[in-house]
Amino acid sequence: MTTVVVLLIVMVLVLLGVLAVNRAQRSRAGNQLADAKADARRVIERLGGQVYNLTGTDDASKQALADAGERFNAAGSQIEQATTAAQARLAKETALEGLYYVSAARTAMGMDPGPAVPELDGQRSAGRVTEDRSIDYDGRRIEASPDPSPATPNYYPGGRVAGRPVPAGWYSEPWWKTALVAGAWGVGSALLFNSLFSGMSGVGYDAAGFESGYGDGYQDGLAAADGGFGGDQGGFDQGGYDPGYQDAGYDPGYDMGGSDFGDFGGGGFDGDF
Repeated sequence: MTTVVVLLIVMVLVLLGVLAVNRAQRSRAGNQLADAKADARRVIERLGGQVYNLTGTDDASKQALADAGERFNAAGSQIEQATTAAQARLAKETALEGLYYVSAARTAMGMDPGPAVPELDGQRSAGRVTEDRSIDYDGRRIEASPDPSPATPNYYPGGRVAGRPVPAGWYSEPWWKTALVAGAWGVGSALLFNSLFSGMSGVGYDAAGFESGYGDGYQDGLAAADGGFGGDQGGFDQGGYDPGYQDAGYDPGYDMGGSDFGDFGGGGFDGDF
């Protein structure tokens, strides 16, 4: 009888311990979500203030502000639907991308671009356009430039689209938009990329690197890591490794900034930038 009583007491204590741990985990997750949402909303409000208070004066600035407004709507929808801290951080990333479009619009209008915006995931490795380029591709003229112009009114802040790098710069058309919507690049995209950026300093990607999702520095980094672990990693198959997953820590089946999730009720922001 005494043994049964002891076992019951132990079981009750274990159950209480499990309940306490679960309660602590839920509380910690709730606090993390609340903090991440508050951080994201701060950036979204900053973006909204700019979107509502700026008006484009030329094609480049108007397009950049339209793209910024699209990111504002998307970020607003994402933060309202966020149930985890990771989802809230994605909403913040979308809003940060919108702030890059705002800075581009301000630059196109001859204004101060404003405070620096935190770096986007994949932005540094994607590089940037450093010279004017123009190519004929699929029966149309595609241009790239480090500066806005009537010929290059479409801005992209740089980063990964469907796992592949797109350098920051101004373009004659948003040639990456198809991949944003479809979540995958079409046939011939590597040829377009190579033709447009081959030999351009600041990009560092060739067609093979574009297809693989990494640039010239990837193999050097991999070799250094391999050497740091003492050589052969016991059967690790580099050929099966797909580095394209490192977009923003997730696999975006949708365009994080390009999809329109509907209007997000904003307004009333102070417009500080």
